[in-house]
Amino acid sequence: MKNYIPLLLVSALSFAPNVNANNTIYVVANTTDSLIKLNRQQIRNLFMGGAIPYDLKAISLPPENQTRVLFNTKVVGLTEARIQSYWAQMRFTGRKVAPKEVDSEILALEYLKNNKGTIAYLSSTAEIPSNLTIILEIE
Repeated sequence: MKNYIPLLLVSALSFAPNVNANNTIYVVANTTDSLIKLNRQQIRNLFMGGAIPYDLKAISLPPENQTRVLFNTKVVGLTEARIQSYWAQMRFTGRKVAPKEVDSEILALEYLKNNKGTIAYLSSTAEIPSNLTIILEIE
């Protein structure tokens, strides 16, 4: 039995997901300008209702989505609770509208493909069609 414990441990670890493999996020847009590049601050402004030099409509994933959690951490720099509080205040005062929310990355990709002038964040595992532009890669 003692001989099987190391073997089981090695087997279990070999099937464990690579934590770093899924930490890259792509910010992807459906835009006629395929050379468009935005920096992290511009992306943050766009998803938080701020002004940027392009007319793009932000698409967001649901709060429990792991890609959204990573995006909020790496780009927005706020917790989900703080972001929800911010948008509640903006809705209440009528100043800004939160990004459109879709239920999954598959639906976000479909929405992007079918709507010019939209932008979303996706995990590195998403297959980005050639007609969409990767605006920023976040590791």
